[in-house]
Amino acid sequence: MNYDELNMTKESLNIDLHRYLKRLSFKGEPKANLAVLSELQSLHLLNIPFENLDIHIGKRIELDIAKIYTKIVENGRGGFCYELNGLFFELLKAIGFDVKMVSGRVFVRDGIYGREFDHLAIIALVDERQYLVDVGFGKFSIYPLELKLGVVLRDQFGEFQFDKYDEDYWRINEIANGELVPEYIFKTEEREFSNFAEMCEFHQTSPESHFTRGKLISKIIDGGRITLTDTQLKITKGNEIETVDFAEEEFSEMLKMHFDIQI
Repeated sequence: MNYDELNMTKESLNIDLHRYLKRLSFKGEPKANLAVLSELQSLHLLNIPFENLDIHIGKRIELDIAKIYTKIVENGRGGFCYELNGLFFELLKAIGFDVKMVSGRVFVRDGIYGREFDHLAIIALVDERQYLVDVGFGKFSIYPLELKLGVVLRDQFGEFQFDKYDEDYWRINEIANGELVPEYIFKTEEREFSNFAEMCEFHQTSPESHFTRGKLISKIIDGGRITLTDTQLKITKGNEIETVDFAEEEFSEMLKMHFDIQI
């Protein structure tokens, strides 16, 4: 499938998929196979940050693909799970991947998980195998994770393993110091984008949401991660962590300097 064919499939959404792939620095041929899926996910995480900044400037986030495209691709911004995975889903679908949106419930503490539609993730079916695809969870696997129980899945940023939370829910865990640390639980049931609207509103308005408590922008860099919050910059490379504290009024300057974003 070439770029013109891709764009013809999405004309109604006013999305230039060639430009989206350029935003990801993807230079290959967009085919629906595991190698391309893995490359697209890793490039997405390297080039498009996870961020909640609109929430803190009072700009409402809508589940509107055309608006999300404008923000992320044309304006060089990032977003949170509904935006990042919502838009990525459209790209994968246009390329020809067999994909579905699924609802995740994020681990809070002591066996407590968030509400249904707390998190939007993607499941892709490739060569009759299912993969969890996620470019909207912040610190996570850089590649798709095959849905296999009890298998340690490794990449350069960590180790992960699936187990079953109960009969209905899968759970994805990070392995830390030999222990399974829950990330979120999810059903493999297909969801519609509109199903996430209520929780999208909750996460940008409720004081109970961790997204309303402070500014955050983060993305993978070569060999590590860079994260900016209200008053701190953290750069992690391997086992080395560099932190820089700054005054809150310097946030915009730090944002421009380290993420090339101006709001």
